[in-house]
Amino acid sequence: MDSTKRFSNRVADYVKYRPHYPTAIVTFLQDSYQLSTDKLIADIGAGTGISTQLFLDAGYRAIAVEPNAEMRDKATELLSTYPGFTVADGTAENTGLADKSVDAVIAGQAFHWFNAQNARAEFKRILKPGGIVALIWNERKTSSAFEKDYDQLIITHGQDYVKVGHRNINYDHIGAFYDPEPFELRVFENKQVFDFDGLKGRLLSSSYMPTKDDAGYEPMINDLKVLFNRYQQDGMIAIHYDTKVYVGRLQ
Repeated sequence: MDSTKRFSNRVADYVKYRPHYPTAIVTFLQDSYQLSTDKLIADIGAGTGISTQLFLDAGYRAIAVEPNAEMRDKATELLSTYPGFTVADGTAENTGLADKSVDAVIAGQAFHWFNAQNARAEFKRILKPGGIVALIWNERKTSSAFEKDYDQLIITHGQDYVKVGHRNINYDHIGAFYDPEPFELRVFENKQVFDFDGLKGRLLSSSYMPTKDDAGYEPMINDLKVLFNRYQQDGMIAIHYDTKVYVGRLQ
């Protein structure tokens, strides 16, 4: 499937159930990389604007670059009241932005969909001298019994999870992207707490899970009910994340 079209039928669940990002990320970039609010951010593969909003809320100007029309339209609907918000139809490999026009590139939950080599060249083109690239993921933990069983449910029912999941991007891939420049990894704690409907929405927000129109949908939901009932406490369950932020420059 064309990666730019994978989420067209999941926009509502994506907006409602995907995790946001810790505000500590902005503080970290300000303190360690002098990312002041007069700087212009390009959020590449912005989706519905979750990562864009992180910076808009902190007072930045941000361009949400997103190739998927449904997700781009939702970002516009949600964020157009921010004075610093701009939206653009583009990909990581062809953003459509001007040469040396932005101070920082961010990519939230998106880099694993990019052609890394072509995206690197494009980011170098649009970044001002000394500009930074921050690659961000909410990586679901798989240490507790629930987290292990939930991950196994996704592996069992996910159509191509093992093939396309962001866990395929490892430290060496990141190093090759920034090479020969150094980069830094900073990890932040994050979590979501759900009732059953929320957990179901979170599951369905992922592009590799069956939808209601797919044959595998009912068996997946039945397994999810069993899992929720086994581990829930007072009708709620938590998903914990390591929010990983890789930062460097492309000189």
